[in-house]
Amino acid sequence: MRASRDRILEKARLLEKETKQIEFKETFDADSPRHWCEIIKDVVAISNSGGGCILIGVRNDGTPSQFEHVSALNLEPAQVTDKIANYTGQQFAQFEVTSVERHGENVPALLIDGVPIPMVFIKPGTYDLGNGRQQRAFQAGAVYFRHGAKSEPGNNDDLRDAIEREIRRIRKSWLGNIRKVIRAPLGYEVWTLPPDVRIDTALTAAPIRITDEPNAPALRLETPDASHPFRQKEVVQIVNERLKGARTVNSYDMLCVRKVHAVNETKPQYYYRTNYGCAQYSMDFVNWLVASYEHDPSFFDKARAKCSSISK
Repeated sequence: MRASRDRILEKARLLEKETKQIEFKETFDADSPRHWCEIIKDVVAISNSGGGCILIGVRNDGTPSQFEHVSALNLEPAQVTDKIANYTGQQFAQFEVTSVERHGENVPALLIDGVPIPMVFIKPGTYDLGNGRQQRAFQAGAVYFRHGAKSEPGNNDDLRDAIEREIRRIRKSWLGNIRKVIRAPLGYEVWTLPPDVRIDTALTAAPIRITDEPNAPALRLETPDASHPFRQKEVVQIVNERLKGARTVNSYDMLCVRKVHAVNETKPQYYYRTNYGCAQYSMDFVNWLVASYEHDPSFFDKARAKCSSISK
């Protein structure tokens, strides 16, 4: 999954033309029904086709537009999920609001995962053109896929590809588990575990020993909703309240800090993200941000500058 994600982001960074996986949007207005219908159509089509990325602030020829990026970086994942649910009946959250460096600047991006079962629109995506005219972005009952650089109603080939893609995914999972059984030393026993129990080689992982002793103390892991209760929008709000006007931060500051300090990769005490949900942050992350600024008032400025230099 990580390798696939990196490949898509690399394509989004380099490609100058739209493809089956990469879509360009010159602008996006969160108050525009037209923009919402068009971007929902592309999100659903890309996910139904196996995943990809939508770049906001890029013209069809691959050059940057003059679109103000901050508003798109502040796009709340829950809002996107609710909009998609309104038209598909599915609580789709297999995407991430991130950014991609293109032509020396960070471009907002929606990184979208594929779905095992294609989503179907349950209501039409219509919007007002003015003067009593309406435009339809997609139809109710249609299943949209990517055909080259376009999001269009699917055909038999698209449905067959979606089924074969899911079969390949399941087969890969089975074969991976079969290899583990085959490689187990003689005398070892194989136990099955639910998918939320994982073996982690990270240095921060907690070492445990399994025992059937009924009097042994139980290990209960705190749920992410309790340990990491904040979304990025809420982190920004709390940090600004704590700084009391000495400095005003926004989502781009959070993006730069996370990238420069490798928060996502090396600081699980600050950052948590499920496979199908949006990122969540802990109070420790908030405290660290505030303490870092109080220790060095240029903390956020340095993160922005370094983030920009890394991208170049």
